[in-house]
Amino acid sequence: MDIEKIEKKALSELEKLDSLDEVKKFEKKYLGNGGKVSEVFKSISKAPEKKRADLGKKANSLKNRLGKGIERKQKELRESAKKEMKRSFDVTLPGKETGLGHIHPLTSVLRSLCNIFEGMGFSVVRGPDIENSWYNFDALNFPKEHPARDMQDTLFIKQEEDLPSEERLLMRTHTSPVQIRYMEKNQPPVKIVVPGRVYRNETTDASHEINFYQLEGLMVDREISVANFKAVITSLIDKFFTGDVDVRLRPSFFPFTEPSFEVDMSCTVCNQEGCSVCSQTGWIEVLGAGMVHPNVLKNSGLNPKNWQGFAFGMGIDRMAMIKYGIEDVRLFYSGDLRFLNQF
Repeated sequence: MDIEKIEKKALSELEKLDSLDEVKKFEKKYLGNGGKVSEVFKSISKAPEKKRADLGKKANSLKNRLGKGIERKQKELRESAKKEMKRSFDVTLPGKETGLGHIHPLTSVLRSLCNIFEGMGFSVVRGPDIENSWYNFDALNFPKEHPARDMQDTLFIKQEEDLPSEERLLMRTHTSPVQIRYMEKNQPPVKIVVPGRVYRNETTDASHEINFYQLEGLMVDREISVANFKAVITSLIDKFFTGDVDVRLRPSFFPFTEPSFEVDMSCTVCNQEGCSVCSQTGWIEVLGAGMVHPNVLKNSGLNPKNWQGFAFGMGIDRMAMIKYGIEDVRLFYSGDLRFLNQF
């Protein structure tokens, strides 16, 4: 194999290259695995023994010269590209506008709701995302056999197995534990809302997420009734949806309230004529609520004979979906700028 001829041809090829991509292909062709230089080294073993040493020196020389030639060519092309860029840059052109970030739609909705409640005299308080079973279940009057305590519904944190059930740590399933925490440390009258993230061990789909945002509300005083609750919620919905919206209460059940009810608002999409958003009923469910159960007051250190109140919980994601006409809750968490930049 004529090594001098291969070297002359390779160096001639290298000089004609005018892009870094071409140099990369050239390097693979000659110095890559199975390349021409590799073939040269393989051919040495077939040559007469007396010539092998000389051929080995020439092959190493070829490899080194091509390597240095490739480095030199890459440097030349990079410097040339820099000079070309400087020549083509017009300093008189206006700069490119930099895109600015903005508030996430869920944050915007959460702030709006908190502002409305603060305008009605409520304080905004927060609590921990990691709770124990006492605050998340027991203190809120959940029966020991309630399905929400099962692993398939709640995200429990791995810990010592011999801990008492009420001390087991978990990702809170609702913001309601903050009711207990607040009433333990503050005497009535109580008037608070609690925004925060909650976690559920469930399958994600268009209307369910493994984590989402809630807004809890609590009002406790000596003479609080359902009428007070309806006045507060009607005012909230009127201000948040900025329109003529009707509100109704339906009987329901929650362990921590008695009586309990679901709150519906008239569908703002079809004006109660019936559509897919309201399932042809003319009404959209927006939150669950009720009068605070006497056991919850007792667990908070209050005497239910002296104090009473209402509590409610709403999904921030759901409120945003209704307000903006969004059909898939997963869009809020997708990070898709095509969606987020609309707000």
